[in-house]
Amino acid sequence: MSATPDPRLKAEELTVLPFEGPLDTEVRVLGSKSYTNRYLAIASLSGEETVISGALLSDDTLYFAKAIEAFGHVRTEIDHETAEIRVTPTGRPMRAPAEDVFVGGAGTPLRFLISMAGHAEGETVITGNARMQERPMGDLLAALPALGVDAVAVRGNGSPPIRVSGAFHGGSTTISGQVSSQFTSSLIINAIRAESDTAITIADDLVSKPYVEMTLAALTEMGVTVERDGFERFIVPAGQKARGGHVTVEPDASGMSYFLAAAAVLGGRVTIPGIGAGSHQGDVHLVRALEQMGCRAELGASSITLHGGPLRGIDIDMEAMPDVVPSLAVVAAFAEGTTRITNIASLRVKECDRIAAVTAELRKMGIAVEEFPDAMHITGGVPHGAVIDTYDDHRIAMTFAVAGLRTEGVVIKDPGCVAKSFPSFWRTLDSLHPSKASTK
Repeated sequence: MSATPDPRLKAEELTVLPFEGPLDTEVRVLGSKSYTNRYLAIASLSGEETVISGALLSDDTLYFAKAIEAFGHVRTEIDHETAEIRVTPTGRPMRAPAEDVFVGGAGTPLRFLISMAGHAEGETVITGNARMQERPMGDLLAALPALGVDAVAVRGNGSPPIRVSGAFHGGSTTISGQVSSQFTSSLIINAIRAESDTAITIADDLVSKPYVEMTLAALTEMGVTVERDGFERFIVPAGQKARGGHVTVEPDASGMSYFLAAAAVLGGRVTIPGIGAGSHQGDVHLVRALEQMGCRAELGASSITLHGGPLRGIDIDMEAMPDVVPSLAVVAAFAEGTTRITNIASLRVKECDRIAAVTAELRKMGIAVEEFPDAMHITGGVPHGAVIDTYDDHRIAMTFAVAGLRTEGVVIKDPGCVAKSFPSFWRTLDSLHPSKASTK
């Protein structure tokens, strides 16, 4: 990863250059944001030095590293050249920071920090940017008191800023899984520091289950055992200690999705090394969805290759992989027939309302989209150029950049918003072109 910032991250807009020539390439994707955040959280609670290699160094993860350091019990060292984060205990107890903990638009870190602040002496206030202050946290706030933590929304609306006090001692609690699986992950991870066993019962159906699987996989790798009854109940026995040492982050399946989508819409081949069929990242299953649409895939133990083909619309439930819905939606815009994407209500409370955003921007490009509370129906056609509003949402910017590889005149506003999860995205997109930059 280059330590030199891409000047396009400061631009007001960027015009994507359509791809010329056959696509036949290998793309190296940055480390998983979800795993980087989980390893950071666990390392900060382990009491041992931990080195996280292949980490994603993006706005979200850098905010999180700074936030955990604010409690005083660890320090973090970040090497941008090697994409490595070192988390080292200071020997001091966790104490509430004197200043508010600000995490920008980093949703996963904020949710993890709400529970984590329950281990700190004193009163912690955690907040974020304007959009973050609209996002619902009520289910997590309601579950924490039973475990000894008093967490309340300062404005009484269930959203940040959140004031946290008390002590995460463990016990039994119940939480809804309908809004975000990250609430459940927050409780599970922070239960490793509880004095008593912690039992977490899911009151209803848990959304985005693969993200909880990633949490459990990260804890297992770091020596923590979690007992479970499917996705209905999780028990974290007290007295466990996460190991320190060295962990390696696999490539980000969400970041990979844009280059798989590129192969799909251009009809070429893309190989992503370092991630394979055994990944716990739910977004890997986008490969199977693209196969249903007419592509051909090769899933090995340590690489994924996608070959584009004639595209057709499909019916698909994407509840388990919501972050790649925009990627599939843009592929659907080039497919024959209608693609019906369902069970995606959680996209309404992401960095923006992604159902509304994708619908609006595809319509700008001349694509027919029916919008529903928890679904989109996209009828493929021949998209035309348009100026794309990105809503300060990294996934909207990267998704519509893929559309610009095949369509003349696609202009991405606020291209710098990709720094949230993929700061080198524009350079990586450049790498698809054999002899010229992909943007101008």
